[in-house]
Amino acid sequence: MSEVTRILDRVQSGDPKAAEELPPLVYEELRKLAAQKMAREAAGHTLQPTALVHEAWLRLVSNDCQTWQNRAHFFGAAAEAMRRVLIDHARHKQAARHGGRLERVDLQEIDVPTTAKEETLLRVDEALVGLAREDAKAAELVKLRFFSGLTVEEAALALGVTDRTARRYWRFARAWLYDELRRQTR
Repeated sequence: MSEVTRILDRVQSGDPKAAEELPPLVYEELRKLAAQKMAREAAGHTLQPTALVHEAWLRLVSNDCQTWQNRAHFFGAAAEAMRRVLIDHARHKQAARHGGRLERVDLQEIDVPTTAKEETLLRVDEALVGLAREDAKAAELVKLRFFSGLTVEEAALALGVTDRTARRYWRFARAWLYDELRRQTR
């Protein structure tokens, strides 16, 4: 059991000191994930890795009902929070009053992690909502890979599935998203 999991167990048990011990343990790992993602963003991106981590952290801790079962569950929640921050940022930048317009993108060109523009993030996010209705695990895998930059193996561990199952989800998700993104551009 990792130190993070032990602290999460103590937090769930109501230990007030445990909650104070969590940020120093996870901050650097969250910062590395954010830095990897932001390093691959288009030049001139206005969101910095530190800001991404802080915004994601605020979203994680602002939900008083939130509990995490283990380290993988926590980092899955962090990946989702980072995804939402990036999507909100992209929506803001591409709002009509900012002159934003969507453009066509081929999913085959997207290799995770990617140098996705705001338009691409918005389109992928919209498609992910549909994928989640079709296959929630496949959508979670895409979120972990696309928005956190995890490998298939790391995402499989976070989801609690085998590498083979994760690869199957990934193949299905890529095909489904490709069709959905093509449909969006018609």
